[in-house]
Amino acid sequence: MTERVTLITGASAGIGTELARVFASNGHRVALVARRAERLAALAGEITASGGAAPIVIACDLEQPDAGDKIAAALAVEGVEVEFVVNNAGFGLFGNAIELDRAEQLGIIAVNIRAMTDLSLRFSDQLIRHRGGILNVGSVAGFLPGPGMAVYYASKAYVLSFSEALRGELAPCGVRVTALCPGPVPSEFQARAGFKPGFDSAILNVSASDVAKAGYRGLMANKRAVLPGLGIKLVPLLLRLFPRGFVLWAVGKFQLGRR
Repeated sequence: MTERVTLITGASAGIGTELARVFASNGHRVALVARRAERLAALAGEITASGGAAPIVIACDLEQPDAGDKIAAALAVEGVEVEFVVNNAGFGLFGNAIELDRAEQLGIIAVNIRAMTDLSLRFSDQLIRHRGGILNVGSVAGFLPGPGMAVYYASKAYVLSFSEALRGELAPCGVRVTALCPGPVPSEFQARAGFKPGFDSAILNVSASDVAKAGYRGLMANKRAVLPGLGIKLVPLLLRLFPRGFVLWAVGKFQLGRR
């Protein structure tokens, strides 16, 4: 019988690292994907030392068009099949879209949208065969327009919409699809995006460890979406009370305060 693995992208830091720990602690062999090989090797060593199955380490830059091919080739060499795909890798940039570097913003689309879509579809036959699942890490930003981080917010709206639609298509095949939509999480994301955490982080944040645990539980329970933390759960409800134009204005004013 072919060995099954859980593929986790963006595993070198933050939520991705915690997701790897959660899946490994629940008996999954994990395949870890990120750019920084040394961090992946350290995480793999930690998981093995804790009694988990030896992870597969795949150092790969998801911004590159051939990233999916490299991941598939590495898994083929190991002789494993994918049971769960965890699309966690993603990043954003703070600032007005017309003022930010265009190539870097297209990089957001490459990682947050293209790579996520590629890996969700590429291994679909294996997911169906093993009746596994997909956990796509979105954001509460996916419910909002985001002036000040326009491309990032839009990319997370795609993650949510794609996940819900794919869930409808794969459900008859026994495959679970869950969107994990956290709010601000203390991680390297803010530094890369170019802003410091504000009062929203103090009010809404949930630790990366708690987000990962909630995501794992949600996927195993076949939930459509997981919004970790009470404050985050209220956001979609509150949005229904206000016109879209007001939400757009309010988010813009809030982002302006980050400058």
